[in-house]
Amino acid sequence: MDDAANLRSAGLRVTAARLAILEAVRAGDHLDTEHITRDVRARVGHVSTQAVYDALHALTDAGLVRRIEPAGSPARYEARVGDNHHHLACRRCDAIIDVDCVVGRAPCLEPSDRHGFVIDEAEVVFWGVCPACQARGAGPSASDGSAAPAADRA
Repeated sequence: MDDAANLRSAGLRVTAARLAILEAVRAGDHLDTEHITRDVRARVGHVSTQAVYDALHALTDAGLVRRIEPAGSPARYEARVGDNHHHLACRRCDAIIDVDCVVGRAPCLEPSDRHGFVIDEAEVVFWGVCPACQARGAGPSASDGSAAPAADRA
C-alpha cells in the first residue's frame, strides 16, 4: 500500500506535507522533529514547525510512524512500526540503530511486579558507543566507566 492509501485507511487527509513527512521519516534514521521539518521544507516548501508536530502526532496515533524518546534526547521518529524491536543508542554521536527484540515476542521482558498492569510492550534502549565513535577514540568517560548521552554533555 502506498503512503496516500495508508493515510486514507487511517482516516487522515492526504496532504503534501503528510506525504513528505512519511518520506522523510522513512528516508531518515530516527530523525528528530527539527530534521524532519528541514527535510519536509526542502521537499514541499514552507511548512510551519507546528504543522509538522501536529502531523507527526496524528501519524503516530494512526500507527504510521513510531515515536521513541531515548533519555536525554529529543523525540525521534521511525517508520518501522507494528513489530516489537528495540534500539542501540550511541552516547557520543546520538546514532540510533534498530535491534530485534531480545526474545522475539511482546513484551519480551517481564517486570518483577506488574502492579495490576496488563503489559503489551517493553521499550528497551541499549546505550553504548558506536563503532565509528570508537574508531575516533570517543569511548566512555574514563573517570567512571560510563558516559552521559550527548544531549547531557551539550
